[in-house]
Amino acid sequence: MDDTFDLVDVVLLTLLPALGSILGVALAEWRKPSAWLTGTALHMAAGIATGVAAVELVPRAQERGETWLLALAIIGGALLSVVLVSLSRRLRKGKGEGSEVLWGAYTAIIIDLFSDGLMTGGGGAVAANLGVLLGASQVFGNLPGGFAITAGFREAGISRRKRLIAACSYPLAPVAGGVGGFLILDGASDALTGFVLALFAGLLLTATIEDLVPEADAPGASRKLSSPAFAVGFVLLLLMSSYLEA
Repeated sequence: MDDTFDLVDVVLLTLLPALGSILGVALAEWRKPSAWLTGTALHMAAGIATGVAAVELVPRAQERGETWLLALAIIGGALLSVVLVSLSRRLRKGKGEGSEVLWGAYTAIIIDLFSDGLMTGGGGAVAANLGVLLGASQVFGNLPGGFAITAGFREAGISRRKRLIAACSYPLAPVAGGVGGFLILDGASDALTGFVLALFAGLLLTATIEDLVPEADAPGASRKLSSPAFAVGFVLLLLMSSYLEA
């Protein structure tokens, strides 16, 4: 499975990142998971994300571009991650209190979903299996964000109707990002494709190590669970990559 997707396929594929957020919403509407389960799941998500960068993005970038240019792109991806995190934190803090801050956090989640869609759509333009892996890897990673926002809305007394309307808007951001990513890399030169894939790798690795792993450690999951979960996530991505290319 190594053919590229068309635009319609990519639009459908970019619903996967939104699926993670929506699953988080459903969980928050139902019940709160235990701390050990949350931490373990997040470590698995970190393993999957690391596997995407190490197994798929970097090797594909090396096939298409000069190493020095890819090195610059990875650094550029890390800097882009810093910008996005800074913007996200500013939105999460907000200028007011209570529900105003929550709506700022909601906007930050939308920005994150847009970047997920951008990577998924761009990956789908390069190879179908890469797009699938990028989209699927975001399901676990986006679940905590959807859960946290909805749980906060509930605690702030925001009605279920408004909470569900907010959840229904989640797919719009990754679809918009996916269309943009697809149009950028569809038919692009090898040099541009390699550069963008390396940029995605830098963005994904930095976001995983600097943001997702600390978030995974916060619930206090035992090392006996978190370390194997990280390895299982990485191996799961490795197996998926091998199977999809068969």
